[in-house]
Amino acid sequence: MHVMKGLNIRDRLLLAALLPVVLVSATLVSITLYDRVSAMEVEHQRQLRLAARQLAAAASHGLSTARRDLLMAAAIDAIGQADLSAVAVLDLNGELLAVAGELSVPVQPFAPGREGRLADRRAQADVLVQPVWSDRRSPTGEIETIPNRVGRAPVLLGHVVLDFPRAAAVQRRTDAVLADVAVGLAGLLVGALLALWLARGIVVPLLRMSRMVARIQLGDLSARSPELASGPLGTLQHGLNQMVRSLESGRDELQQRVAEATQRLRDQMDQAEQATLAKSRFLAAATHDLRQPTHALGLFVERLRQLPHEGESGQLISNLEASVRSMQDLLDALLDISRLNANAVPAEIRPFALSDLFDKLRISAGPGARAKGLRLRIRPTQVWLLSDAGQLHRILQNLVANAMAYTPRGTVLLSCRPVRGGGMARIQVWDSGVGIAPEHHEAVFKDYFQVANPARDNSKGLGLGLHIVDLIANLLGLSVQLRSNLGCGSRFTMDVPLAQTSPDQPDLVDSIAADPSLLSTSPLPKHRMVLVLEDDRLSREAVGSLLLSWGFSVRTADTLAVALQQIEDEGPPDLVVSDYRLAEWVNGIDAVLQLRAAANRPIPACLMSGTSTPALVQAAREVGLTLLQKPVRPAKLRSLLRRLLVAPGQDQGSGKDEDAV
Repeated sequence: MHVMKGLNIRDRLLLAALLPVVLVSATLVSITLYDRVSAMEVEHQRQLRLAARQLAAAASHGLSTARRDLLMAAAIDAIGQADLSAVAVLDLNGELLAVAGELSVPVQPFAPGREGRLADRRAQADVLVQPVWSDRRSPTGEIETIPNRVGRAPVLLGHVVLDFPRAAAVQRRTDAVLADVAVGLAGLLVGALLALWLARGIVVPLLRMSRMVARIQLGDLSARSPELASGPLGTLQHGLNQMVRSLESGRDELQQRVAEATQRLRDQMDQAEQATLAKSRFLAAATHDLRQPTHALGLFVERLRQLPHEGESGQLISNLEASVRSMQDLLDALLDISRLNANAVPAEIRPFALSDLFDKLRISAGPGARAKGLRLRIRPTQVWLLSDAGQLHRILQNLVANAMAYTPRGTVLLSCRPVRGGGMARIQVWDSGVGIAPEHHEAVFKDYFQVANPARDNSKGLGLGLHIVDLIANLLGLSVQLRSNLGCGSRFTMDVPLAQTSPDQPDLVDSIAADPSLLSTSPLPKHRMVLVLEDDRLSREAVGSLLLSWGFSVRTADTLAVALQQIEDEGPPDLVVSDYRLAEWVNGIDAVLQLRAAANRPIPACLMSGTSTPALVQAAREVGLTLLQKPVRPAKLRSLLRRLLVAPGQDQGSGKDEDAV
């Protein structure tokens, strides 16, 4: 079976055709050869016995008269007439009376009247012993029916020994074997040729169909096999050709359909791309236009909160401030999602100290936790990570905010520990809140999904925090795992690669967040001149009014030309707050550079923009400007101005701020 498995179809058919021929030929040759060898052996033995009896009859007279000359003549005559190598005549005592030739075995005394072989067939000669009687025998060895004159029984006179070489008999048998083998091989050759001729009618069509199937497997549906006139193989070839024609026709039709579907898909993709571009342009314009009044509204509310008010007006202002903050959070979340979905946020993978992120979260989330009566525990850590510090901070910030929103009482824990042999750091956010049912574990990472907020209470979030977490995690190549159940709290886990760095590397976390003193409410430097360059009237008035309330002297300008004229007339300001997109196709970066050139000194400055693309953020960093994204939180603006005015030479080359994302 193993041999058959290694053969191809041609070899198998040839083997099937030749094997019966070989078996029949071998059987016939064996039987014929056996019969011929047996017959030759019988004939050889008969000749031996005939020659022995003839010699015994010839030696009878010589033994009876004791004439050795007659015995010698009979021996020589026997050698000449028969194929003998030696002849000997012995008396009853075993004495040699006559010998011709050389016996192949030594002559020993015989039992009286013994007849038969003296040596076995393994010897090189057959040695026969024949008794010699006094009566006359026929040449065939039979006793003649002539009684002697005294009427007595035959008398044993002696023995004759005949040595017959076996070489001639062996040669005859060999010739017979060779002749039979030659006849068998000739029959086998004729049978093989006949088998090949018969098998060719099967093998050739099958091989053609096999090659045709191989071409079909390679995708060549134009392959065809010549069809026989009739027979099962002709039917098979015809069916195979018909099948290939059907396949080829179906392929051509399918290719045509695929081409048509592909073209329709391309048209739809082109339409979708055009719609996406239009949507992006609309979203960018709408976002910018919507952020402008929202930005101004937030600053106006902050200024309104600073004014004296009584009774219900205070509560009204608080509600207004909360509404503005909620609207600003929604705008930020929507912008984040649109940018992450469009892959417009590049990941800046660098080593950084995780302790800086933890300190920032402790500062930003601590007041909210205390106001809600929660214990916010952030375990100290000394690990350094290899990731995007800003994006990882946004993940942790959303996870902590989500934990605080759904924890009525108890503890929110943020921790980190090395895992996987020290190659990764496992960051976990635990809470003792309401928990999440297992069937909602995947849905909570979808947009606008909230488990315990069917009434869509904005105080519990917008349902976008975990969706943003999932998008940023995919951006950084991280996986956020959730383990939770109803009433058992929640645990969010993610593994971040560790980085082997020295503590003297520069901090990659936002400067404001890394220094708690920068978020303090300590008084700002008084009577410093701030130039507000803003083409939107409401935003310009809102920023100017808020800066006046903080004790600054304020100049406002709606164009770069007006600002340059003010510097020429009144001198340079102490600080510049500029919008990025200005009138007359001027951008804020060029405006700040021209104002510095006009003042002949590097005036501290910052930018505000309703759209902050990665390219814009990078451009601001290259010239040492901090970019604030509208709507700007008053507290963040206050902290940034304090940093720029207290240490104007510090951080001007970094261009970093937590809003510059």
